[in-house]
Amino acid sequence: MEYNVKIKLISEEAILPYQANQGDAGLDLYSSEEKIIKSGSAELISTGVIVELPKGTEAQIRPRSGLALNHSVTVLNSPGTIDEGYRGEIKIILINHGKKDFTVRKHLRIAQMVVAPVVSVNLVRVEEVASSERGERGFGSSGVN
Repeated sequence: MEYNVKIKLISEEAILPYQANQGDAGLDLYSSEEKIIKSGSAELISTGVIVELPKGTEAQIRPRSGLALNHSVTVLNSPGTIDEGYRGEIKIILINHGKKDFTVRKHLRIAQMVVAPVVSVNLVRVEEVASSERGERGFGSSGVN
């Protein structure tokens, strides 16, 4: 399924989100500012982008694997969620888990945005829920490997 997503660039430094390869799930988001993220710290990074998402969708903000592997920098609240009705600038919370400070340069690809459908649900309060084979087992109950 294909959606039209309206994009507004609100900074001269903003770059239109970009799908690197046809069929990729994510669109790269770029920094519109330069900022240093000290080791062990988090910073809010501007993209200069506002989106108008189609009805019934959300945008998920996910880390870029290269930043994580090479610099130990990732999206703190991963995945971040942009709700359909939000019309503010997309800003990315990056955290530096590395031992050295990390400089976010203007136009650095800092995250990926994945637009996905949202399932609408009705909550039904009940006294009991059906049993299942798994039951209450969680938190590593399926094994370490």
